[in-house]
Amino acid sequence: MSSGDESSRARAETYAEFAALVGALAHEIRNPLSTIRLNMELLAEDFENTDPDSPTKQRDRRAKAKIELVRQECDRLQKLLGDFLDFARQESLNLEPGSLNEELGQLLDFFTPQTADAGVEIVRYLDPELPKVRLDRETFRSAMLNLLINAVQAMETGGQLVVRSRPSGLGVVIELIDTGSGMDPETLAKAFRAFYTTKQGGSGLGLPTARKIIEAHGGTIDIESAPGRGTKVAIWLPAPPRLPTAGKPALAST
Repeated sequence: MSSGDESSRARAETYAEFAALVGALAHEIRNPLSTIRLNMELLAEDFENTDPDSPTKQRDRRAKAKIELVRQECDRLQKLLGDFLDFARQESLNLEPGSLNEELGQLLDFFTPQTADAGVEIVRYLDPELPKVRLDRETFRSAMLNLLINAVQAMETGGQLVVRSRPSGLGVVIELIDTGSGMDPETLAKAFRAFYTTKQGGSGLGLPTARKIIEAHGGTIDIESAPGRGTKVAIWLPAPPRLPTAGKPALAST
């Protein structure tokens, strides 16, 4: 085994140990957090049953507001922990050949009601001659759904989202093009940085997790954006070489 292979294996083992450690820590935090939230709910119920004519009603109202604030912060921390566990998890993907257009079509059918509520029109340009790719359907859908949600959230007053697939070199490209507010160069440069976010209540782990999933598929993800001109996300995935038809020998190279 070469020194490069040994170094890569050592890095992978170190990362696996780190991922297991932070995962265990996140679970240890999640358990008492759930207990805190549950007790806040029980405490809120106690204040719901107080007499509205009680001389302490103003104090009770202030206490209920503080309880609700603690509950909201517990919910925010639970979501952050969930996003962090998704980011830190090291999974072995179950890659199987499949139709990318079919996966995209099903995902867009599922997502369309949300875009309609947000005033966003989805325009599909899915190349019918697209070669098959190897996908882990669950993680791939998770990454794509995250990117779709980001695109819709960038179009606060509605707009158009173009979803396009096409062959590209030895693989295929998926493009998500929105008419949203776009990003300035500084924000774009930090887009894939863990915990960096411009959204109120965001975890800053959505794009880093999506990139991690795409790269685990052997692909790449790039973003182009400009303020007032929208954003284009381009995902490249490798396509396995097409095997010769059964019973027919492959053509000899000349």
